[in-house]
Amino acid sequence: MNYANIKYYDIANGEGVRTSLFVSGCRHHCKECFNQMAWDFKYGNEFTRKVEDEIIASLEPYYIEGLTLLGGEPMEVENQEVLLPFLKRVRDKYPNKSIWIYSGFTFEELLGKIPSRAATKTAKEILKLCDVLVDGRFILEEKDISLQFRGSRNQRIIDLKSTFLQNQIIIWKDCRIGV
Repeated sequence: MNYANIKYYDIANGEGVRTSLFVSGCRHHCKECFNQMAWDFKYGNEFTRKVEDEIIASLEPYYIEGLTLLGGEPMEVENQEVLLPFLKRVRDKYPNKSIWIYSGFTFEELLGKIPSRAATKTAKEILKLCDVLVDGRFILEEKDISLQFRGSRNQRIIDLKSTFLQNQIIIWKDCRIGV
């Protein structure tokens, strides 16, 4: 797997100050995607153990709230296989840090309730390791720059822990601002 970018001290892609990993590779090709260069699976740099270690080290300070995965598309099957063991390492080292994941696939597609190439056993394992899923393709006609942590109105911010616990989709609430 390759990655397009790593942003340390990111405040735009999830709650609080985070480290954000932008993976390479996406087949959605959303119109006016903000990160078209990351569509190519070969774009950027190789995601090595050294890179994993650097990201894990970046999460150590108390003021870093967690890790965000986006892209590209983290839930493309090729990326799932690499991200799962990495996320297990993150969760083992930092059980109290949050993990956010952005995907153009919907929650229902990732679980196979709607047929999808991303619906794998690995996808479900990844989701179980994450706290929040921002799901759905970016749709230009639904674009709304006033939305928190997402680009278009069709996208949802799903509280994965509560969703799995209650067996129904629970929308994430920002406790800091009551949204």
